[in-house]
Order: sequence, then C-alpha cells, then structure tokens
Amino acid sequence: MSNTTKIKLNVISSNQAVPLDTLLALPDAPFRPADVPPFDRREQNFEGRPLRTSSYVIYIDLPGDSARMLLVHAYTGAYDRVSRGVAGYLRGLEKSPAARPLYGAWTSEPALDDAAAPVSDATIELLRKRGYLTPMTDAEEEAFFTNLASTVQHAAVRRAPSYILMPTYQCNLRCPYCFQDHMRSDPAFGHLLRTIDREMVDRVFQGMDRIDGAHGIPEGAAVLRSIVLFGGEPLLEASRPIVEYILGKGRTRGNTQFTAVTNATDLHAYEDLLGPENIGMLQITVDGPPRVHDQRRIYADGSGSFERIAQNVTMALERGVLVSMRMNVDRANLPLLPELADEFIARGWDKYRGFSAYVAPVQSHNEQTSKKTTFNTWQLNQAMTALKAQHPSVRLMGGDDDTMLARARALFDQRSDPMPNFRSNFCGAHGSMYVIDAFGDIYACWERTGDPSVRIGTIDASGTVFVNRALLENWRSRSVASNPVCRKCRYAVYCGGGCAVLAEDQHGDMHANHCDGFGKRFRASVADAYTDHVNGVKREIKIDRICDM
Repeated sequence: MSNTTKIKLNVISSNQAVPLDTLLALPDAPFRPADVPPFDRREQNFEGRPLRTSSYVIYIDLPGDSARMLLVHAYTGAYDRVSRGVAGYLRGLEKSPAARPLYGAWTSEPALDDAAAPVSDATIELLRKRGYLTPMTDAEEEAFFTNLASTVQHAAVRRAPSYILMPTYQCNLRCPYCFQDHMRSDPAFGHLLRTIDREMVDRVFQGMDRIDGAHGIPEGAAVLRSIVLFGGEPLLEASRPIVEYILGKGRTRGNTQFTAVTNATDLHAYEDLLGPENIGMLQITVDGPPRVHDQRRIYADGSGSFERIAQNVTMALERGVLVSMRMNVDRANLPLLPELADEFIARGWDKYRGFSAYVAPVQSHNEQTSKKTTFNTWQLNQAMTALKAQHPSVRLMGGDDDTMLARARALFDQRSDPMPNFRSNFCGAHGSMYVIDAFGDIYACWERTGDPSVRIGTIDASGTVFVNRALLENWRSRSVASNPVCRKCRYAVYCGGGCAVLAEDQHGDMHANHCDGFGKRFRASVADAYTDHVNGVKREIKIDRICDM
C-alpha cells in the first residue's frame, strides 16, 4: 500500500505498532499492484484501432433456448440476450483478429437477439457501446480494470466499520470439525478461555469510538453501529451478566444493532434479552435431524444438544427474533436433510416470517475432518438441487447460491444503480470489519483469532487503538486487483477473489484466489434470475445470515 499514511508517530518499521489516526494507517490513494501500470481510458486515442472482445464478457446458456445466449459484461453491468451467431462472433474475436472491418456505417436497427440476423455494422456498434467489444488491448483493459477495482477497494476499507465482539473463546460443545477445536483440547491454549470483564468492555467501546472516528464518523453521530457477538460460544449461561452489560453499553450509545452467532444451548438464560431492542438476530447451527445432530454437536461429556436448541429456537421466534438456521453439511448427513426439513415443519418454524434456513459445506479445518467427506460449494449446490426435486420440504433450505441468485436479480433491476454489485473483495476481513476478543486484541478475520502474531491491532487500557501497519495492510489490500489471476478473470467483480483462509490453505498464500466452482454457480444463478425477470416472476429469497461460520 501507499506509504503516504498519516499517523501520530513517525513509522520506522512497518511492523511497529502505531496509534490509529484519522486515516487509520491506510493509503491516501487506492492501492495498485506494482506490476500493473496506471491506465486512464479517457486519455487514450482509440481512433482507427481494431476492436477485440472484452476479457470480461460472460456467456450464459438460457434454459430451453438453443438459439440464444445471455451476455453479461462484468464491469459495465450491461446484459443482453443475443443470438448464438453474435455470441460465436464475440467468442471468435477472443482468439483471433476479425475477418471483416469492425467499423462501419449504421445500416440498420441492432438485432442482438434475432437468431437469423447476421452480425451487422449496427450490431457491432452496439456491442462496442455496451462494452462487449473494446479498442483496448488485453494489457490496457487489465490495467483499466485494476484501476477501477482499486478505487472500489479504497472506498471499501474506509466505509463505516462493523464489529465482531468475542466475549470468550470458551464453548460448551465439542464439534469435531470446529476450527477452534485446539483452543479447548490443547492445554497450551488454556489461557484464552477467559471471559471478558467490565473493564475490558469499557475499553473496547472506547476503542470502537476511536475506530469510528478514524473512519470519519464524528462522535455522537447517529450512525448505526453493528456488533455481532461471536465466540467460542458468546451466549453461555455463565456469561449472561457480562453480555447484559455489553448490551447496556450499546443502549447508552444508542443506535447499536446486536446480533449473535450462537449454538443456542444456553439461550434460555437470555430470554429477556432477545428482541429488536437487544439481540435481534441469531445464527444457529444444527447438523441434521435429532439422532444425527446429537452425534455431531455434542457436549464435552458426549451427550447431544438438539432438543435443548430446538426449544430455545421456538422461544426466540416467539419473541420476534430473526433466526437464521445453518446446517453444516458433508457427505454423511446430506441424505438426511429431508428428515431435518420435516422436523422444522413439524415444529412450526416455517410459519414464522423471521425463520430462514440454509446449508453450508463443512470445511476440513482440522485432522478430525477428512477432505474426502466434504463438498465444495458447487458440488453441494448440485446435490441440493437434486434433493429439492425429490423432496419438496427441502426447498425450505437455502444455500450460498441463494445469495448469488439475489445478486444476479439485482443485475436485472438497475433502476437505482446502473453498475453491477461490484465486489472488490470477498468479505469484511478485507474491508472495514474489526474482530475484537476478550483481551482487547483486534483481528481482521474471525477464523484467524487467538494468536497475537496475526492480530492487526490492540486496544490499550486508555482505549487507544494501536495497529500493526504491515498486518493491517496485508488484510485490507487483498482484493481482485491484488491477485493477477483475479484481475484477469471475467467473474472477479461478482466473486471477490474467494475466501482468503481457504486460499491460504489451498495455495499457501492468502492473496491467492479460491474459486470454489464459482463460474458454474454464477452462470446457473444468472440464467435462473433472467428467466424469472423476463417472466415477471417475483420469488422471495431469504438470505438472513450473519456470517459464514
């Protein structure tokens, strides 16, 4: 990143912890990779240049229509139904020069979706205006895209912050696939299992005020502050007094929204703290019908937790809390999802507007979980499609691709913003999210916590926030512009580069890409969304989830 950051102390070493200032030790100008030269399309003279197909054109097959395809242009947000002939013409220009002149008079009305129409000069001109054809070279367009993505990323790291607050790393369950399993099983990490105290809560809220100020939010401004309670298990019965104190601090500030990622086993201890004015949304995990869940999400003594969780879910729904039910799915419990969906229906949860459910693939975070038992996201999506066709009750359960489908629908509803949902990064870890634990240590990602060597900052006894400039920049600079694979990819603006933690597991480098079958998933989602769009179908998609954990 740029070295023109403004901080209170002179920085001698990039690893030195320095006080956070109004620019949060972030660059004054957008980060741009050193290997990509600046390029301003407005300053170029393209007259007389041949056209080529843009590197960011996406071709989508339309179900039931063998004569036409859908074109989507990533960074312009354009979409058009075209004949296979036009699509083939563009495909051909990706690999070889045009066989005919690419500039000509406007001879007829464009007919992009006319299967019988030749590729006329008028059609070519429209393809150029829509961005599918460009006079930029491959290298120039990559530089232009990098500039655009860097600018979007620069704004992302400066927007209003969101907070993950971890009252403790302790948990009362022992789920075999948990990425924090070592914290409870290895005595070397026993020091982490403390619970935050009031003094630290006061310090953390002072730190949040300082971070807000660094993001340009004046003290006392009526800006919504989002705080997610996370762990470990944040809502242990023993933690009730300190959680109540945290909620009280939020009410004192005003305009604070609390949500929680919880296993819900002790939720009954928080009944009076649940609701829109306190904890208004919960993400809760079950791993199958009772007999299966009770073998996977177990207490330390090996006993199961399903019935206790289920009773608490009903209680929370009755209090008007939004409940996002997550099912961690692998090859063992996937066939049992119809039975679990029937359980949801039998308990009447589907009748509450505040209830939603979704599946997510189990990740092999530790030695207890073999990769042979897991799905990637595309495989899980395909398996769920097959299950829903056989078992209508499973349609109650969404998936990661429901979020993608919602974004795809936004592509066709551009009344408010002609630009697509441009994702310069994958998640808040590379934007303006701050994860704060019971020690006042600050991390960028909830899956990289508990290790001071990777923390991006800390809050001292006075509430002053210190940041590790090198680590902060490493997380905040990861974007589709920082990875040479992503900045050449036609799906990058919708994918955001994938999960950094999974990329590091796969490639040994956090700045690598993690694709997870994204291209196939995106094309399928856009085809479904377009079909609904042209048929005027409005289907409700519930994507009420807090974070992907």
